[in-house]
Amino acid sequence: MDFSDKHIRPNYGILTVLMVGAFISFLNNTLLNVALPSIMTELKVDPSTVQWLTTGFMLVNGILIPTTAFLIEKFTVRRLFLVAMGLFTIGTILSGTAHVFSILLAGRMIQASGSAIMMPLLMNVMLVSFPVEKRGTAMGVFGLILMFAPAIGPTLSGWIIEHYDWRMLFHFITPIAAVVFILGFIMLKDKKEKVSLRLDFFSLVLSSIGFGGLLYGFSSAGNMGWGSPYVYGTIIIGILSLTWFIIRQSKLDIPMLNFGVYRYPMFALASAITMVVNMAMFSGFLLLPIYAQTILRISPMDTGLMLLPGAILNAIMSPINGRLFDKFGGRILATVGLAITTVTTYFFSQLTFETTYTHLVILHAVRMFGMSMVFMPVSTNGLNQLPRNLYPHGTAVNNTLNQVSAAIGTGFLITLMSLKEESSIANLLKNIQGQPTEAQMGQIQLQGMLDGINFTFFVSTFLIFLALILAFFIKRAKQEEDITGKNKTNPGIKPTLAKS
Repeated sequence: MDFSDKHIRPNYGILTVLMVGAFISFLNNTLLNVALPSIMTELKVDPSTVQWLTTGFMLVNGILIPTTAFLIEKFTVRRLFLVAMGLFTIGTILSGTAHVFSILLAGRMIQASGSAIMMPLLMNVMLVSFPVEKRGTAMGVFGLILMFAPAIGPTLSGWIIEHYDWRMLFHFITPIAAVVFILGFIMLKDKKEKVSLRLDFFSLVLSSIGFGGLLYGFSSAGNMGWGSPYVYGTIIIGILSLTWFIIRQSKLDIPMLNFGVYRYPMFALASAITMVVNMAMFSGFLLLPIYAQTILRISPMDTGLMLLPGAILNAIMSPINGRLFDKFGGRILATVGLAITTVTTYFFSQLTFETTYTHLVILHAVRMFGMSMVFMPVSTNGLNQLPRNLYPHGTAVNNTLNQVSAAIGTGFLITLMSLKEESSIANLLKNIQGQPTEAQMGQIQLQGMLDGINFTFFVSTFLIFLALILAFFIKRAKQEEDITGKNKTNPGIKPTLAKS
């Protein structure tokens, strides 16, 4: 039975269970950042060690997400969801009971293995559960989860850290994860015909080294510097392995990850836009907390609250933008959203020591309002052009490249900020006669950091403007038929997930 049939009504109860599972796994991505200083103190580890709690999580995601296209084609939604939620729950329990860093890191990476499966799985279910003309609204609700969960993470984490031990970050998620697992076990009843697919092991090795190398290299550049052999060595190895991986996929009858999705122009355009915006978006998430806490001396809790109105506005607008997408298409939303994001990012490049808290809250909220019009409408329009057999591959490619572009953007922006900060401090020191006092040196360092932050936002403005130009080429996508003749499997889910 075809899910594009207008008489099929998706089972919203099951979709809700899947979305709650996705919500807590996405929330977990940013929940730990504020707690890192507390973990360093209690478990007696240095910054370069504790950062593996975030780097390791990202690496596991980058390695596993490319395999999700194969997993979705091979196994039922029920089995994948229960495995993903089970791994996430086990990892959460292990992390919450850890008294040494190695156990905490192991639990965190087990969490990541479940989280990596969850997002592509839910996106694929959304694509096959709704017809094209209603897909924007559905994906808008999905976007609410995607953007809102990570955005409230720092605020929620700050409140918990102020009142409880850092382990409570895991303890409060554990019962929710357990309940979602039980509900999934009871409610999910989909079946799938036996599929004779085998994973190409060498492709898995190349993918892991390729994406893992890129993610590790770029995410380490901010701490180690671009001159470190660990940074440029892993990036070079990653690029070579990834090139080999892509060439190999083009020669396989049933590739692990089908890069043929880029033959569809709207998908390729959507991928380019989201990657560029993803790189620039991290300027806000990364630099604003540094500016607020270091230069304006705002507490971590108040910094989280500063970002919260933007997150709430983004969440509210996501379903609304989904409905607008169904009615008007993606180009209008994307161009308006990117224009707003370009202007607000430029204003963020004009920060001073006197910038008020209210100004930051409003500017960030307006920026997030613009962002809300970009990601889901652009991605959904691109995915809409793909034939159904390529949905798992399209979602896997999108999610993998989002991870990679975020790592590249973070490494690139931190480097720009550091270089500008160093040159600014050097110029300021030239204007001082003799040895600067401790107070003067402190003020010079703050001014250098401010110059670095402003310069990085300025560069981000140009990146987003580039995405704005690309957005004018968006056209409303029509689903293509599968003309490859190689589709021997049904990537979707059986009609037991729908109500007639």
